[in-house]
Amino acid sequence: MHRTRNTLRTLNPAATPARPLRAAAVLGAGSLLLTGCGSGTSTVPGSQADLRARVPKAIRAAGVLKIGSYLHYPPVDFRDSNAKPAGLDPEIAAAIGDYLGLRVEFTDLPFEKLIPAVQAKQIDLAMSAVIDTKQRQLGAADDGHQADPGVDFVDYFSTGTSMVVKAGSQLQLTTVDSLCGHTVAVQRGTLQDEFATRQQAACPRTGKQLQVNRFDSDDQALAEVADGTAVADLNDYPVAQYNTTTPERAGRFQLASTHFLQSGPYGITVSKDETELRDVISKALDQVILGGGYDKILAKWNVSPGAVSSTVVNGGL
Repeated sequence: MHRTRNTLRTLNPAATPARPLRAAAVLGAGSLLLTGCGSGTSTVPGSQADLRARVPKAIRAAGVLKIGSYLHYPPVDFRDSNAKPAGLDPEIAAAIGDYLGLRVEFTDLPFEKLIPAVQAKQIDLAMSAVIDTKQRQLGAADDGHQADPGVDFVDYFSTGTSMVVKAGSQLQLTTVDSLCGHTVAVQRGTLQDEFATRQQAACPRTGKQLQVNRFDSDDQALAEVADGTAVADLNDYPVAQYNTTTPERAGRFQLASTHFLQSGPYGITVSKDETELRDVISKALDQVILGGGYDKILAKWNVSPGAVSSTVVNGGL
């Protein structure tokens, strides 16, 4: 696993992305054993058999990887027409589970309860467009004091905050200060909520105030944009892409700019004291990336520009 951070890019959703570099060779599932000099065999470190053996005993015995997600954020996490988990995160999770010989089981939780649920061991992981930040790693509050134990992240997708505005909007919303004097809508507990809160404190220096309306879901935030109450909904690039290009929403909304207000990686969220699980998940996903399954999932959901070439542990800023 590479320890250097993947470079985050300014993404143009309309552009065709360059394919990420891939390692020349993949450690295949078939090359699992080295024959010893005497009787018996040893498992190759980093092989599929090795990673499966390193899955924490309780998870391995149950055969289930329990994952928390807020399943109302298409195309990243949502329920399909059969009420089953669908989207970018559930499919990546299923690929990891397949590699490790585990079934994945999703629990629908409010976004703000995901990190506490991981810390309380109610779930093994959280996958829900959770952006890796140092503040979340450290469990720090906005004023810097220790608010909770923090969590670790396995970073797997490059994203950023986009502004979705009503179709036909002529407002020039291209910088953080351009939001001052307006009302924006965000989903409560998200990085966009934190970002808007910081900008709200910064706007008075421009002589203008920023009103931030917070909601339990991004759809509620979008509704405010649709009816003109808010000038923009701040959300992640994949969701902004979905909201401005899918047939049922195209023509209602548009991107204010192709540039991000802030960038950061999505991270699979793991308890601080589950370092072995964290590392197993990281190495298993690296194999999914090298095997090509990861690219296929991203292409299916039209988010290939966010691809990474390998996972990174705690790479957020």
